[in-house]
This record gives sequence, structure tokens and C-alpha cells, in this order.
Amino acid sequence: MNLELYSELIALIALLLYLMAIASAIDATMNVRTAQGAIAWAISLLTIPYLALPFYLVFGRNKFAGYLEKREAIRDQTSQLLKQAHNAMDQFIVGYSDELPLYNSLYNLSRTPATRGNHVELLIDGEATFNSILSGIEAAKHYVLIEFYIIRDDGLGGRFTDVLTRKAQQGVAVFLLFDEIGSRNFQRSKMFKKLRKAGVNAVAFNTTQGFRNRFQLNFRNHRKIVVVDGEQAWVGGHNIADEYLGYTKKRGFWRDTHARLEGPAVSGAELTFATDWRWATRSPLQLEHRLEPRHCGDSKVLVFASDPVSTLEEASLMFHQVIVEARTRIWIASPYFVPDRGIVSALQLAALRGVDVRLIIPDEPDGPVVAMANWAFTRELLPAGVKVYRYQGGFMHQKVLLMDNKIAGVGTANFDNRSFRLNFEITLLVHCESFCEQVQTMLENDVEKSRQVTSEEIANKSIFFYLGMGIARLFSPLL
Repeated sequence: MNLELYSELIALIALLLYLMAIASAIDATMNVRTAQGAIAWAISLLTIPYLALPFYLVFGRNKFAGYLEKREAIRDQTSQLLKQAHNAMDQFIVGYSDELPLYNSLYNLSRTPATRGNHVELLIDGEATFNSILSGIEAAKHYVLIEFYIIRDDGLGGRFTDVLTRKAQQGVAVFLLFDEIGSRNFQRSKMFKKLRKAGVNAVAFNTTQGFRNRFQLNFRNHRKIVVVDGEQAWVGGHNIADEYLGYTKKRGFWRDTHARLEGPAVSGAELTFATDWRWATRSPLQLEHRLEPRHCGDSKVLVFASDPVSTLEEASLMFHQVIVEARTRIWIASPYFVPDRGIVSALQLAALRGVDVRLIIPDEPDGPVVAMANWAFTRELLPAGVKVYRYQGGFMHQKVLLMDNKIAGVGTANFDNRSFRLNFEITLLVHCESFCEQVQTMLENDVEKSRQVTSEEIANKSIFFYLGMGIARLFSPLL
């Protein structure tokens, strides 16, 4: 190939890539869910097209393709077990009521009903959480469903391997689902091979199935779910890795929260797992044990599973509704606080109408860009009267909220763009006075280990710090 022809070929490829960048910029302006995100992508694609284009193809998708069909198929053609569970659930379903308008609106959003007759146990930090989960698995008689974002072949992973292989060898059906990116080294590990050899059904949740999904790397399954025999479920912030037990060399103490659930609402966690399993395996979840929901306590619980499938931004709308309905307080603990405009405005208005609005975030967030974004949004909230606390007792990873003395939320969703629009998440919304009191005490203890941020502290930051906040805020929809 002569030099002139080679140069023409390079020029043609460059032109095609630039045209793709222009088309992607148009696509971003029409389809990216926030105006700020659309502007950020469009500017990047038009000014640095060759750098921005591959990032947009991987990270710019705003809707997860293919999963919706699987979810509807699960609802229409689910296993016999889940059909029977749904039919038996009627007596426990919380109907429309003036007492719990939040559940009414969230049912319309998620199509998942709240149920009464549940018992919820608050599990603070790693030892309590994993002792509870492993004990529950050890007692399993029929099946175990496990879904985590991160699974590592380390000390804690070894404890799970031992109990899961033992249960599988005893004839218990074990189904293990993990995110392909979050657990990217797991499939090559000795732990994975040992589990598969013992008969554990271990499968990766892969978002890139099929030709049209080949670039869906930005969508992640961030859920953490364990279900045993349809009788108990665990949901919260912990993953299966040693740092979640409580101590890390880099961050020190690891502060996190989980919850154990008994009662009819367990079927909500089970149905969420079944839907994810259907996507990952292209086959329905087959369980032989017949589930009969039973009354276990006085808590009303809604299992709120959000995802990037719906045209509605389910997680963002859920949090927004909780904030809007707060009358006395709204306390939020989140390791990542990079909210959208609607959440910021809702928190400001809540504080202005006299609600005690408190936000607990890590004093050392996960990464410099997230840290600067946290400061930027803190700066917006303080003038309205929102109290912001930076946790100094280690790294805080919990995802918890408390509304008045009515609703407590424990789950996997952060207050950021990823959880609002890109991740598969799950949150337990619990209506129980005693459980809310436990969450209140827990968060008060966290506040005691935190320092309160003041407007004066931010005002004294350097001009370069302000520049960093501005840049981080500009690109917050992409974080």
C-alpha cells in the first residue's frame, strides 16, 4: 500500500469516527436522562471526539436493553413456587391507606406490594452480618439463593465456600449470582472451581448479552441478596470480601449495615433474584420447595427493586418521594453523595419547611472526584439548613435512611447517578416503630463519630478547591 493511499484510508477512518461522534452527540442530547449529562457528553463528543467516542459507547447508554422482556416473562411465566407464593400472599398485602401514602405511590412505581406480618433485624457491621448469614445458610434445608456485586477468594470467601459446598453436598440447591465486573477475578479463582465442583449453580450477571448489548458495560448489578428456603432474606451494603468484615489496611474500620428479613416480604427478595437469574441464565429459576408465607412480626415491608430498565428513574423517584413526605426528619447515610437536581431541591425544601435533614457521608470518600463532588453538593445544602456530617470512624459504606419515626430504609442504593440510573439495586423500606428507633440510635452513634461541616469551612477553601468542586459538579452525571 503506497503512502498516499494509506493517508487517504486514515483520513477516511478519521472522518467516519468524527461522524459517529456527531451522531453520538445528537443521540446524547435526545436520550441522556439529565440535561447536565447530555450537555457534558455532547461537548466532549464534539470537542474531543476520538477520546470521548469510545467512552460514550461504553458509558453513555442510558437504558438497559433486553432485561425488561426477561422481567415481564418472569412475572408471566415464573416458576410454580413463586406463583403459589404470590397467590398465598393476598392475606398479607398492605392495601391503599391514608396511613402509608408512601407505599401507595411506590406500589404504582414498582408494581410490588408492601406486606404486613414481617420481622426485620438490624445488623450493624460485618461480624454481625456475616455470622447471621452464614448461620442461616447452615440451617438451610431446601435451597439457598445468593447474589452479590463483589465476591473475592479470600478469608471470608473461604468461609462461604465451606458452608455452600457442604450444603450442596447435602442436597440443598444452591444458586449463586455475581456481577461480572464487580467480581471480575472470581471466575478464575479456586473458590469458584470448588463451588462448581460441589454442585453449586454459580453464574455471572453479564450485561453484554447479544449484539445490541455488546457495549452495556456501564450497567452493573449492585444488589446483595441472600434467601434461605423462602423463609429468611438478607439485604444491605456488605459484599463477600475481607474488608467488609470491618477492617482494612487502607481505610481502617469498615462501617456498614445489613438487615435480616423474615415473613411474607421475603418473596419480594426472591422474585428479584429470580428475575436476575432469568437474565443471567436465560432459563427460569427452578425451585422444588413449596413456599408458604407466614406471619413473623409486626413490620410492614416493601422490597423496592430498582433498575435501569424502566423509562422511569425508579430509585431517584423513590428517594424523592421519601424526602417529600418527611414531616419531622429525614436522615440519610450514603458513601457516595452525588445526587441529581431533584434530590438536592427536595432536601433543601425539606429543611426549609422545618424538617431535621441530616446527611452522613465518609470523611474520606472513595476517590478524589467523588470527594470534590461531595463538597460541591454540601455547599449547596448548607444554606438551606441541611446538617452534613463527615464520618471519621473509618470508611462508611452503609446505605440507610430514616423518615420521621415511620419508615427506615436499608439496602444497596447510594445517592448518586449510578444507583439512580445505571445500577440494579434493592432497598427494604420498613414501617415499624421499634425498627426505626434502632436505626435512629445507630445513626446517632455514627453522628457522634463524625464532624459537622460548616459554611465557614467551605468558604475558607482555596480557589483551586472551588475550581475542583465546579469541575466535579459539572461531570457529576457521569460519575
